Amino acid sequence: PIWTSDAMPGHLHDLTCAQRLDATGALYWAASELGLPTLADSGYEGAGQGIHAPYKQPADGRRLAVDNRAYNAVLRSMRCLGERGFAILVGRWRTLRHSTAIPRQFGDIVRAALHLTHFEYRYLPPSC
Repeated sequence: PIWTSDAMPGHLHDLTCAQRLDATGALYWAASELGLPTLADSGYEGAGQGIHAPYKQPADGRRLAVDNRAYNAVLRSMRCLGERGFAILVGRWRTLRHSTAIPRQFGDIVRAALHLTHFEYRYLPPSC
């Protein structure tokens, strides 16, 4: 991961949080102007052009079409790199797994862990 946001109040859906942080506008811009689509999980279904979410299994029990299954496999294979980065972050910093911190303060803890992980892996994000 290269960026984290503060914790949002209450139980909010991922897409709602992205819209409140105005992240979706930046994602649409990156997709249209830079050709960088966003690879998302199924929680972002219907988020708009440039945000690619997997196809869901039909409710009637039929299997997905072959091309949709292939699309989901490719999407999973590309998203796994980001998921691996998050796993490294959470695996390295035990406090991210078991914390009793106030949610408003947890964003600072996650950002500190992210910066320390970047330092440890000698990764400097573009903003540095």
